[in-house]
Amino acid sequence: MLKARFLSLTVALSMLVSACATAPGNYLNTSRLQDNDPTPTTTYPVHLITANTIAQMIATADAVQPLPPPRFADVTQYVYRVAPQDILGLTLWDHPELTTPQGSTLSTGGNTTQTVAGALQQPYTQALPGQADPYGQTVSPNGTIFFPFIGRVRVAGKTTGEIRDEMAAALAPYIKNPQLDVRVLAYRSQKIAMTGELKQPGPLAISDVPLTLVDAITRAGGTTTEADLQRVRLTRNGKLYVLDANGILDRGDVSQNVMLQAGDIVNIPDRYDSRIFVMGEVKTPMPVNMVRGRASIADALSQAGGILDTDANVRQIYVVRGAKTNPTEPDIYRLDMSQPDSLLLSTKFELRPQDVVYVGTAGAVQFNRLINQVLPTLQTLFYLKQLTR
Repeated sequence: MLKARFLSLTVALSMLVSACATAPGNYLNTSRLQDNDPTPTTTYPVHLITANTIAQMIATADAVQPLPPPRFADVTQYVYRVAPQDILGLTLWDHPELTTPQGSTLSTGGNTTQTVAGALQQPYTQALPGQADPYGQTVSPNGTIFFPFIGRVRVAGKTTGEIRDEMAAALAPYIKNPQLDVRVLAYRSQKIAMTGELKQPGPLAISDVPLTLVDAITRAGGTTTEADLQRVRLTRNGKLYVLDANGILDRGDVSQNVMLQAGDIVNIPDRYDSRIFVMGEVKTPMPVNMVRGRASIADALSQAGGILDTDANVRQIYVVRGAKTNPTEPDIYRLDMSQPDSLLLSTKFELRPQDVVYVGTAGAVQFNRLINQVLPTLQTLFYLKQLTR
């Protein structure tokens, strides 16, 4: 009789163990996986967050990102130099036959027309696709234009003032006291590329007005709601620079408002790389976006709904930093929220992008969760024993 009961119990346990293979639902058959990796034994030092810790972090803040070398020492020294594909307008007083017509309406090859006055506004707008040239002198690829009496004139690399003086001197043998004016009708030779989280991304022309980073963002229609202005990426001559455009507006850091030059690529990234991950015993584990490049432990916990009063170990609020750049030696900080000054410290500890905030679990909760997992199995065994009596 005892053997029969033991046999029945063994069969029941076998059916219980094999239930994962027969019960509905997803599961992974690990019989074909060879996992012999040992349990990691590496230990990581943990730094307790105190007022001294925060003071040291402020003193040893990240070094300022290098800025691209300026082409001009000051904005007032900026000059525009003509280049191939620019379109020049020339006015020779008392000689209308040699002057760009001021009131001419010019076809653009489509349903739109353009006047010389409209062409003067082109540096502040984007050209239409397939738009024809305004009436004027287009600088050829070899950097020259043609003008009656003096023939081919090299204008590339010169300012409009230099071109005016040289052409006036060349016309002097043919025209008495020539009064010549030279201006750029269309700036087409030098451009920058605006990409990323902008409302109107695309190329922008470099004109006779210095183009700074804030001006370029404004002319591109401004940014979208997902833009990360703290990490604007500027590519110049094959080198990448990271600029803080928000610092210009918030802190008046004009050093970040660099002057752009031809060939620059400006990228406004989204806030994907500026997230903070809140995990553990919080009401809503979630990634948290930094607001204007700033977030504290208190900000992160608040956005995640706060800690679970019944489950969290308030002495184990961890911040894991540097896992992206140095996964083998991350910096780990711990905040003891049971201390009187913990609330102040949680607002002063500044988080960084890709930080992980983890709230530990109370020991009693871990034991209760273990009991909740084991209890159904114990109850099943008890009922099976009762049935075999």
